[in-house]
Amino acid sequence: MTSKQKKTGASQTLEILQQHGVTDIFGYPGGAIMPLYDAIYQSDIKHYLCRHEQGAAFAAVGYARASGKVGVCMATSGPGATNLITGLADAMADSIPIIAITGQVATRAMGSDAFQEIDIIGLSYACTKHSFQVKELADLPHHINHAFKIAMSGRPGPVLIDIPKDIQIAEVSEALALVAKKNCSLTTRPEKARSRNQQLPCDFKLAAQLINQAKQPLLYIGGGVGMADSVDDLRKLMQLTQMPNVSTLKGLGATSLKDANYLGMLGMHGSEASNLTIQKCDLMVVIGARFDDRATGKLDEFAPNAKVIHMDIDPAEINKRRQVDVALIGNLNTTISELTKELKLSFKAEQITEWRDYCLGLQKQDRPYDEFDGAGIFAPRLLNQLSTSLAKQNIQQAKNYHVTTDVGQHQMWAAQHMRFDLPTQFISSSGLGTMGFGVPAAIGAKICKPDAQVVTVSGDGSFMMNVQELATIKRYQIPVKILLIDNSRLGLVRQWQQLFFEQRYSETDLSDNPDFVALAKAFDIEAESIEKNEQVEDAVERMLNHQGAYLLHVKIDALENVWPLVPPETANDKMMVETGL
Repeated sequence: MTSKQKKTGASQTLEILQQHGVTDIFGYPGGAIMPLYDAIYQSDIKHYLCRHEQGAAFAAVGYARASGKVGVCMATSGPGATNLITGLADAMADSIPIIAITGQVATRAMGSDAFQEIDIIGLSYACTKHSFQVKELADLPHHINHAFKIAMSGRPGPVLIDIPKDIQIAEVSEALALVAKKNCSLTTRPEKARSRNQQLPCDFKLAAQLINQAKQPLLYIGGGVGMADSVDDLRKLMQLTQMPNVSTLKGLGATSLKDANYLGMLGMHGSEASNLTIQKCDLMVVIGARFDDRATGKLDEFAPNAKVIHMDIDPAEINKRRQVDVALIGNLNTTISELTKELKLSFKAEQITEWRDYCLGLQKQDRPYDEFDGAGIFAPRLLNQLSTSLAKQNIQQAKNYHVTTDVGQHQMWAAQHMRFDLPTQFISSSGLGTMGFGVPAAIGAKICKPDAQVVTVSGDGSFMMNVQELATIKRYQIPVKILLIDNSRLGLVRQWQQLFFEQRYSETDLSDNPDFVALAKAFDIEAESIEKNEQVEDAVERMLNHQGAYLLHVKIDALENVWPLVPPETANDKMMVETGL
């Protein structure tokens, strides 16, 4: 038997990954993970060489969010592993199932401050659901199988597997191989199983009673709906009740484009209609949301007269920030459908007609920021045009789409002025707010959905955070589109400096940005730059219809702000509009 025919810990790792349906991995090689990369050389799994481990982690996140499957990334020990940490923290904050595999120095060298040794298990505790370190070859299959189960079960999240180099090169006996194969099973999303035994007792009758008694009820939709694959169940509830509804940043897309009762995103940069109605409602039906501070504003004054029905798979979220009147804990596609069944027996949509008319009246007044009569490019209108073009392309060419964003003003404008028909269509760093997320996340989304249109909306500050991933786009000819909104500033920080720090603009000037068109073309990516409103429509169409990767560089006013804005420690109905309260 030659060395190539021997089954090692590294080759067994890849076999088990394949048994779990893994076809693509994002990573960067190095000394302590070299045996695993040697096994990849002979594997059917496709590896994508990102140009920074953080880029690999974000690509795995984008892959997971667009596909609903586990994303997988890899890195070597020491700095390779630590460079994954931000991506793991991002996945943890947004409940994204990814598996991170790191190399480690040999077990005999652990604890000796060996070259590129780091306690990645200790470092990862705060940003993973669980972390495994394989210290015995016999434990390798169990740890990998268990990692997939943990990543996908309950509230999804990231799991890290740290594999010492000597475990990777150790030969696997036939007996160990047989046990590993026997104990491996493909892990699917548990939410699809609609398993009642994973739930705590839920009082659906009391929840229905509260809804029937409410005069001004509101649905408050979070990212858990998409993670649980519960969009259809939610929309049946919406159709039955005709309740006005609002969304968190991560909940965007859960509400149908055809739903006239959708009032927009709530919170710090939420719509006026959303923030005003949630402060007046007498009942919040909170589905898959966690009362994040960016959504609630000043918590003590948030929806002060509202009773709360909270639906979530994670018991830890119940009563964490807001006391509830009814908790419906369990898989959302079960709890939502059970509540809908209960309401079918008693609820009459006409009982909230007056409230609904009031909310829709606010909604009709809530579009002043789309108006702009200057010659320059107004980002909200630009993004509304992009949204319209993507939807039209989807209808005409049956071409689904995903939009990733970075973090900053462009992210908020996208959330405010684009509309999405599925949660998977909007992929953004919500909980952690990580700059540099957009481009690598778009790469991951495009790899898992090659027939979909994938566009990343970025800002000039965020874009430079992981600009090296243009090399990944070039190497694999990944036809993602990049809409780069350039105000030559760290826009959101500059806006706060203007409003709350007496215009002391400390370290937010990016006027020495590179020539982004020349930069893109250096990576063989077609690019153009525009700065006039009259150029927008044609340029967006050129970008979307181009066969390969494309960068559309858009210059906007450096002093343009995102409105509305709820200042910190302020109630949501006390929004700043333009320059005054």
